Amino acid sequence: MDTFAERLDGGWKWWEAAIDEAQQGRWVRDAVERQVIKDIGAATNPLHGGRMAPFTEDTWHIRIGRIANWAGVLRLAARSGGWALQPVAGLLPPNPAGMTELLSGIYAVGEQGDIWMKQLLKGEVPPEDEIAKAEGFFTGPGSIEDLERFFYD
Repeated sequence: MDTFAERLDGGWKWWEAAIDEAQQGRWVRDAVERQVIKDIGAATNPLHGGRMAPFTEDTWHIRIGRIANWAGVLRLAARSGGWALQPVAGLLPPNPAGMTELLSGIYAVGEQGDIWMKQLLKGEVPPEDEIAKAEGFFTGPGSIEDLERFFYD
């Protein structure tokens, strides 16, 4: 089983590879890809009221649910565009990188939210530092929350 650290590291690497391809002009999103990115942003509004992560004043269910929400949204996004989510932990992204790699990198961290929620429902509280790192991955300046701003097309 992948560790959270491997998922987070892989998530950032795969996300960075895809964003770099886009910013260098080697990946130009088509109309479907642009709309999917907009839809992801609309569906994953973290409703944090402008607060910065970590969201320690929120309950575990809200914090983990906010992360797990990304997993479901990304599964739907991948299905809608015919992209197959790939495992990223411990793997380098393929070159060139594009939408599959972008979604896979983000999904790796969101899927961890699914795992944590199952543990929480059994009464097991995940490590707070890992939750905080996942929250930082998804929300705040330079995070996945700002996804649309990283594209210049």
